[in-house]
Amino acid sequence: MRGRDERSEGLFSYVRLEERIPTDHPLRAIRRLCDEALGCLDARFEALYSGMGRPSIPPEMLLRATLLQAFFSVRSERLLMEQIDYNLLFRWFVGLPMDAPAWHATVFTHNRDRLLEADVAREFLGALMGLGKVRKLLSSDHFSVDGTLIDAWASMKSFRPKDGSGEPPGPGRNGERDFRKEKRSNQTHASTTDPDARLYRKADGHPSRLCYMGHVLMENRNGLAVDATLTHATGTAEREAALSMLDR
Repeated sequence: MRGRDERSEGLFSYVRLEERIPTDHPLRAIRRLCDEALGCLDARFEALYSGMGRPSIPPEMLLRATLLQAFFSVRSERLLMEQIDYNLLFRWFVGLPMDAPAWHATVFTHNRDRLLEADVAREFLGALMGLGKVRKLLSSDHFSVDGTLIDAWASMKSFRPKDGSGEPPGPGRNGERDFRKEKRSNQTHASTTDPDARLYRKADGHPSRLCYMGHVLMENRNGLAVDATLTHATGTAEREAALSMLDR
């Protein structure tokens, strides 16, 4: 018998959010590990927040939401809040009740950045790696370190001599700048908008660009990212970062 496309909606629902998530969903196992690691940081959270004032977004929810953004490659906080608002899986993983509204993207970003500046995210991952279920998956013999170039948010026109000489870009929003026959290096030049960026090229035949280097330490047996760091782009940065991460 054909079902009817009826649009009437019940005023109340008696189905728990927990029952909407399949029992074998991979996020269930991840959620259990996250809750155990977050429990180890309870004293750290208490010390980080004041006992007075208006309650902020719970740090546990901030970190769970940040994990979702990485897992599902959500490209902005605004889209993440949109997903948390109507996606039952996201709402369940974060721990937000069915009737609670999603946060404003600016408020979420401000609260999350406060955690990142306090290095709580690294402590959270450290607590996660210290759990017995995770630690037994790690091998000290099967690992690799890989690096990648990360473009700096600075244009080549900003890469000018440190002594203040050199022609500035032409007038206008995207003024022209002639680099022909000009020798540029990190010893004599620096970006006026991002002084920490370095001029670097990946290999012969590749263009030089202002960038940083990102490094990831991987455990190869189970494909786990154990550590990550960001450094200046230099010829020795990758091996120096590898030794530093292995020491940690």
